[in-house]
Amino acid sequence: METKPTIDLSALLERQRKAWSANPPDRAQRMADMAALREAVVRRMPALVAAMQADFGHRSRHESLISDGVIVLQEIDHVRKHLRRWMRPKRRFADWLFWPARTELQYRAVGVVGIISPWNYPVNLGLVPLVTAIAAGNHVMLKPSEYTPHTSRALTELFAEVFPPERVSVVEGGAELAARFAALPFDHLFFTGSTAVGRKVMAAAAPNLTPLTLELGGKSPAIIAADYPIETAAARIAAGKFFNAGQTCIAPDYVLVPRAKRDALVDALRQCVERSYPDFSQNQDFTSIINEGHFNRLRGLVDEARAAGARIISLPNDAAHDPARRRFAPTLVLDAPLDSRLMQEEIFGPVLPLVPYDTLDQALQLIAALPRPLALYHFDHDRKRTRRVIAAQLAGGVNVNDCLLQFGQTHLPFGGIGPSGMGQYHGHAGFLAMSKQLPIMYQSRWPSWALMRPPYGKLAERLIGWLVR
Repeated sequence: METKPTIDLSALLERQRKAWSANPPDRAQRMADMAALREAVVRRMPALVAAMQADFGHRSRHESLISDGVIVLQEIDHVRKHLRRWMRPKRRFADWLFWPARTELQYRAVGVVGIISPWNYPVNLGLVPLVTAIAAGNHVMLKPSEYTPHTSRALTELFAEVFPPERVSVVEGGAELAARFAALPFDHLFFTGSTAVGRKVMAAAAPNLTPLTLELGGKSPAIIAADYPIETAAARIAAGKFFNAGQTCIAPDYVLVPRAKRDALVDALRQCVERSYPDFSQNQDFTSIINEGHFNRLRGLVDEARAAGARIISLPNDAAHDPARRRFAPTLVLDAPLDSRLMQEEIFGPVLPLVPYDTLDQALQLIAALPRPLALYHFDHDRKRTRRVIAAQLAGGVNVNDCLLQFGQTHLPFGGIGPSGMGQYHGHAGFLAMSKQLPIMYQSRWPSWALMRPPYGKLAERLIGWLVR
């Protein structure tokens, strides 16, 4: 439901900015806020899971608890454990020319952070950036997706319990409100979503020179080495691809498989689906597509590929699709033309093209022909070959011999590059992204640099000449 056009976003931003300027949160306040938020998330988790279930039509309860529960709580705990050390000023050595001056870095909050969160993980991708912003000492305005109104309402109620509105506010609404939100002069703007919308957000922020973190997506490839166990690769790729019905920005988007092993991979993926989702039509572990529009988009991608000569394999069978409940069955696509939309656009659903290759060079050339992805997956026990793949490709992140799990590493930064995003967050990387690293130089009482001021005498002449020798 669209927010009433009378909402004054500028006034809300000004209210938050004044409150922050009058009383920037110190470490004690930040720690208390995160502790209260954690307690509220745990207590309200059943309601949050129910809200996501209502928004998706059906969403695996266990997947909601893992992705939007465990990961969020893990991030809060990690930040609270390390915040004191992150906030501590860091001494830096002054260059010898300026001795005995001394230098340091201080970490200052920037002010008010705007967050535009998506629908696919509506709790995780709203709360993790919010926790990061709070840890850095900022106030927050959050705009959740209009595609998940039940979850947005649940988050609004949760935040109202924990934070005063001048510290954290939620604004609910559709595309028109999101456009106005992105155009506000925030001190930092954090957006998670598609590359296409990311371009619009960046354009809206440009007049204000608002610093941005863009977490986008793209076509994340998986490469299976010729001697890697195909059953192991299939199990891990299936787990990553079909989690949340493929509605994940870092889901493997297509698989590069040795030509001689393609059919074996098809059989192994079929067995994975039958084992993971028995009695598929009634299975509670497979999530529905978020809305009819996205369901029809997936169907259109598959139909276009079929019309272009691709072979379509629905798992466990062709009758598994259920448009009424928006259950799009796991679907393998063989021989999809490389210029088809399926191979050019991010799929964002449980559709997996299998692309055969003859040499590793051929596989790497295909990846290089597409925009830089958010994730790269390589299945191989040969370390030398793995190093070659990593050196040849630049992606937002790499996972060797598994899928998705790099997102949950609190000690690693998460973020894309180019079309898959800019900026990083999670843990310390997020704290730095939403802080100003303030460099400070303390001049000594008797500075050596005084010798380099006019009038320039013989000593300065000799010293300068020596320095530029």
